Amino acid sequence: MKTRDFAVHASQALSSTHRRQFCRQVVYGGLAFYGLPAFARANKPPLGQVVVVGAGFAGLTAAKYIRQWSRGNVGVTVIEPNMQFISCPQSNLVLGGSKTMDALSFSYQLAQTQHGLKWVHDQVVAISPTRKQVQLARGTLHYDKLILAPGVDFNYRPLVGMTQPVAHITHAWKAGAQTLQLRQQLTAMADGGVFVITIPKAPYRCPPGPYERACQVAHYFKQHKPRSKVIVLDANPDIVSKKGLFMQSFRGLYADIIDYRPNSEIVEIDPNTHTVKTDFETVHADLLNVIPPQLAGKIAQQAQLNNVDQRWCEVDFLTYASTIAPDIHIIGDSISAGLPKSAHMATSQAKICAAAMVDLLAGQAPNPLPVFANTCYSFVDDQQAMHVANVYRFDATKKTMIGAEGGGVSTQASLLEGQYAQAWANNIWADTLT
Repeated sequence: MKTRDFAVHASQALSSTHRRQFCRQVVYGGLAFYGLPAFARANKPPLGQVVVVGAGFAGLTAAKYIRQWSRGNVGVTVIEPNMQFISCPQSNLVLGGSKTMDALSFSYQLAQTQHGLKWVHDQVVAISPTRKQVQLARGTLHYDKLILAPGVDFNYRPLVGMTQPVAHITHAWKAGAQTLQLRQQLTAMADGGVFVITIPKAPYRCPPGPYERACQVAHYFKQHKPRSKVIVLDANPDIVSKKGLFMQSFRGLYADIIDYRPNSEIVEIDPNTHTVKTDFETVHADLLNVIPPQLAGKIAQQAQLNNVDQRWCEVDFLTYASTIAPDIHIIGDSISAGLPKSAHMATSQAKICAAAMVDLLAGQAPNPLPVFANTCYSFVDDQQAMHVANVYRFDATKKTMIGAEGGGVSTQASLLEGQYAQAWANNIWADTLT
């Protein structure tokens, strides 16, 4: 099927409501190449039931490809409490004013029906690895293999003065209601106000995300509140991702707006006065955006699978099986590795895990040398973007994924890269949701 024909087919398969939510310019293509699992080549149907917890980029991609590559011979049940898929990529553009949440919100219906996925709208409350059971708020599910894709959780304990969430201070690090709240706070802030964003020590979800957000807020200020300022308090010693590229924008486009301050770890917060203290200074904000330190998603913590610094989950990178519970596989932002926690990375891991899952259930060995790619785009205004890309290969000695030499990075943000960024988003939404 040609790309254009695929886009028309996907659009016609949706109801008018879902079609409005779905990407209207779908470009279907391989975000990376993945060899088929041995089962799919041999056509020997395995028996097994897989339960997937979490239908974000990682979980939904894994569910889809298990069904495809097993030719429907592995049953897959997806547990997801949310009614819609909301894309974190490009959600910073909502703050800048060039995107809406509706444009980033999609129905699960097409993926569910097209791949024969069983769907449970419920909350997981406990996991029993010995019984191979998932306890839900309204029932129990049994599994042969379990995939956890719980994303990240937020650790407020180190934030003295704000050891739990505060309603009027958002992180907006999971796209949705808080994204809209922060956008409304920005539009309500008086011209001449100060927006302060705090960045935790790495690793955290989406390494370039906070710096992109600073650019998006600065872009909005430049257009609508030219006397306002952005202060970036970064707990890291330097910009974590795309340093040179972001500094071009900080010192160029937004030289009079963005004030970037590295080595500025938060030691105390007063939510009532919007005052933030570091080791060196006290900063007052008219609008405060606190991104807390992060760790593996709650269900991974509850199952005591976060065995790396009590934050992240250690896995076998050939199958993504937990090193603690081998029939539980963990993908996406919750795992521990020197890998960026990004949407593209999550879908890449999901495909390796899906292929391995089909082989394991068929009694065959998984691919011993997985390879995948990761690309990340960041917008510096409403149209210009930049990227960083790399290929990762399994290192049998170190038993982890290692970045290949070279990779690619933009020389500068540009309109053309902005078009590429939108095409990338269309690709990954189509690959995950159809």
